[in-house]
Amino acid sequence: MKRPLATLLAVASVLLPLQSRAVTPLDVFSARLGGYITQFNTEVRADGQSQRGNTIDLDKDLGLGGGNAIAYVGATWRPWENHEFGIGYYQDDASADRQVRRDFEFNGDLYQTNTTVHAERALDTYEAYYVWWAANNPTWTLGPRVGLVWYRFDLTLERTRDALGNPVTTTLRDEVSADLPVPTLGGSWRFVPGGDTNWRFGADAGWFSLNSSGLSGDVYFGRVGAEWFPWEGWGFSLDYTSRRVKVDADKSSFTGNFNFRDSGVRLGVVYRF
Repeated sequence: MKRPLATLLAVASVLLPLQSRAVTPLDVFSARLGGYITQFNTEVRADGQSQRGNTIDLDKDLGLGGGNAIAYVGATWRPWENHEFGIGYYQDDASADRQVRRDFEFNGDLYQTNTTVHAERALDTYEAYYVWWAANNPTWTLGPRVGLVWYRFDLTLERTRDALGNPVTTTLRDEVSADLPVPTLGGSWRFVPGGDTNWRFGADAGWFSLNSSGLSGDVYFGRVGAEWFPWEGWGFSLDYTSRRVKVDADKSSFTGNFNFRDSGVRLGVVYRF
């Protein structure tokens, strides 16, 4: 988190001499860089070839804490008056060593109570969306939104000590990877207070039910935020975003279940025109 905050402060010091100007509900182009304080609550079940696995909580069972501070980048582009496209990306890693407190099956292998397990999680998140601003007014806009978030999830478990605390002589290691394309259908809203203002507010929401390509489940998405532009073309953004994904997967690379909530607060610096 130190690097994104240091970048924000450096950009702010450069921009101090610039003058402010009232903002509009929509930009032709914007780019943002910032920090994302995530809360990634995750439950995973990985089935073996012949038996169903147990659902494990990555935080409670493996010590992969749900909270982290990471960097994110994003951009929007409105090539036509009422049509906007956006992209974003962030990446989150975690690792921990934990003495497990119960027996569980994962990917066809048994991890016994008091076994010490080294766990690693990697998450890459790619986002893209399109909004048709059906209602485009001087102080507010509203329109339908189509979004897609692509999660690349990797989880590795490795037994390092047996139930008696002795280093293992035979390594037990399981790796699972899954690509989760998560679409949403919903709406977007932007608003600037009347008069000469440097503030802009916005919200997005969506939902989708998956049932194709070996994936079935439900997805919920929501975001609410504010932007402040003390300088012409430059400013800051603060928002809260949340996605809830509950998916059953039956694919060649992974069979099991994901149940997670990806949420948190984002603070960034924004360039716009």
